[in-house]
Formats: sequence, C-alpha cells, structure tokens
Amino acid sequence: HVQLVESGGDSVEAGGSLTLSCATAKYTYFSNCLAWFRQVPGKDREGVASIHTGSGSTNYVDSVAGRFTISQDDAKNTINLQMNSLTPEDTAMYYCATITNYGMGCGSWNEATYWGQGTQVTVS
Repeated sequence: HVQLVESGGDSVEAGGSLTLSCATAKYTYFSNCLAWFRQVPGKDREGVASIHTGSGSTNYVDSVAGRFTISQDDAKNTINLQMNSLTPEDTAMYYCATITNYGMGCGSWNEATYWGQGTQVTVS
C-alpha cells in the first residue's frame, strides 16, 4: 500500500512563500519518481514539479520554474516544494504523487500512479 501524506498548505499573501512536504514510506521514496501536482476546481490536475530521488534530477512546469524548488530529504523519506513569489494563480489544492520510474528518469505528468489526499494553498 502506497501512502503519501502532504502537509504545509496555508493561506498567504501574494509575494509570500510556503513550503509543502510529502512524507512516504522508505520503499516508496527510495530511488523513485515523486512529484507535486495542483488542481483548481473545474480544471484538470496540473503537474508542477518532479524529482527522481535516486539521481536527484528535477523537472518543472514553465509557470513555476525559477519560483518553486523541489527537493528531497533522505533522512525523512520526504520531498519538499519550496514556493516563492506566490501569486493568486498559484491557488490550488496541491497533491503529492508517484510517477512511473524509468530507471534514472521519470515518466511524463500523465504517468502518475499513486496520490496523496492534498493540501490547500490559497494566495490572496
């Protein structure tokens, strides 16, 4: 059973920062592809950032590149999403997910396999 537990969502003012965390079991975390997605009601879920915890390679959607940073904490089997310069357009439910792992690289955004319950980020 794959369990992904998100935390860190909050309400912030535009221009502010937040850090989201996603904790999982070691067997899910180790050398795997983990990612953050977000969804606004009425819209499709959007891939935001991914990381391969084995190689450390990362990928970002263009709209967050340079503002968001995905990172890994091997001691805690956790990935984090540091979000800076937040805008109201970043308001969404943020989900942690696993993505198909192709060895040292991750699959595309539409290859998510398991999902967490989500954490709400509101920017005003």
